[in-house]
Amino acid sequence: MLHCHIFRQPFTLFLTLILTISPTAQQQLTTTDLNALHQLMYSLTDVKTGGFFSTWDFSSPENACSSFAGVTCAVVNNNLRVVSLYLGTGLSDSPGLAGTISDTGLYELTELTQLVLFPGIVTGFIPSEIGHRLKNLRVISLTNNRLTGAIPESISELQNLHTLDLSHNKLTGKIPTTLTSALPELRVLVLSDNELTGEIPEFSDDSELMHLDLRNNMLTGTLPEKIPATLRYLSLSSNGLWGPVNWMTSAYLVYLDLSMNKFSGPIKDTLLRSCTSSMYLQRNNFSGELPLQLPLSFSGYGAGSTVDLSHNYLTGNIPNYLNSVETLFLNNNHFIGKVPESYVSNVFDGMMRTLYLQHNYLTAFPMGDGEGTALPDGVALCLSYNCMVPPAVGLTACPVSAGGPVTRPLRQCDLFKSGDTIG
Repeated sequence: MLHCHIFRQPFTLFLTLILTISPTAQQQLTTTDLNALHQLMYSLTDVKTGGFFSTWDFSSPENACSSFAGVTCAVVNNNLRVVSLYLGTGLSDSPGLAGTISDTGLYELTELTQLVLFPGIVTGFIPSEIGHRLKNLRVISLTNNRLTGAIPESISELQNLHTLDLSHNKLTGKIPTTLTSALPELRVLVLSDNELTGEIPEFSDDSELMHLDLRNNMLTGTLPEKIPATLRYLSLSSNGLWGPVNWMTSAYLVYLDLSMNKFSGPIKDTLLRSCTSSMYLQRNNFSGELPLQLPLSFSGYGAGSTVDLSHNYLTGNIPNYLNSVETLFLNNNHFIGKVPESYVSNVFDGMMRTLYLQHNYLTAFPMGDGEGTALPDGVALCLSYNCMVPPAVGLTACPVSAGGPVTRPLRQCDLFKSGDTIG
């Protein structure tokens, strides 16, 4: 039986809080850490004068832990050390930092548990020995900059790493296999919007990854044989991945995005689960009929749910079980027959807020008495270019991409009735 589970442990995507021991008033930051901060400031710079580094005053560094922006300290083995470093303000109107990350400076901060670089225009490589030198790191977030080169293999040495976010850079090369197999504490892996190539590595059997985002890269090949059973968020959109999708989704999976790839074959019932309230499979090569029925454990979708199966090669009748989806895109497929009455009633009741069925081979949209004059406010319905004359309410909300013709040419519909296929 397939069940959806509610994940009851706290889930944070990026930054975790740490408990620090307040230093005594007399205690000062170690000279090693102070020099390391000095080197980092020399290699990085504020894009805007008077920005982040304006508080880093090395002429009077006695209170660096309390006066230096982005620096958090703790007493470790009777020494005051830097344990958390947030570089940049993170404010929406801030242009961030420029320059490069000084590896020699960073490597001296050996008690660092959190390293965060806010959006800016920082260039260069991620320090290659970051995992070998900074064994205590739990959070690495270096997003929205211009970092280049490969993801350092040494990151696999960070046995306490919880969050790795390197998204929105210009990183190249393959994803190290050890990122998905050698980091027992890893819960969040975000490598989206880079230029990564190769295949997605296999996951270890004991992986407890909860958030995986690899969208907008140049990844190829087929999917791993299985995905972590703990996943709640999975996005592989906009890559060059291909082949069937055979694995069973996580019982905790809330968000699934496989859109804009080259996946093929049927959409199996193991992908259709009540808990996956956001599912995007559009613009692939999926084909065949949708499952006629789902297991008894399937309890339907609900408010806020979105399912997008558009721009594939799906055939057959539209099944009843998608009638509880709030936003449903089935357009640009090869569906035939009548639209289920439950869909019609849910549209006019306002429970289904968006229903796009254009560019199929549907033959009827069965409206009952009192239906058909107007749609509820905020409801969008598109029925154009099917094998029927659509009701007026089925055309008012069609997107521009639906095109001009209201009805399919009769010859196309006759071919489908005879069992032939049309591209």
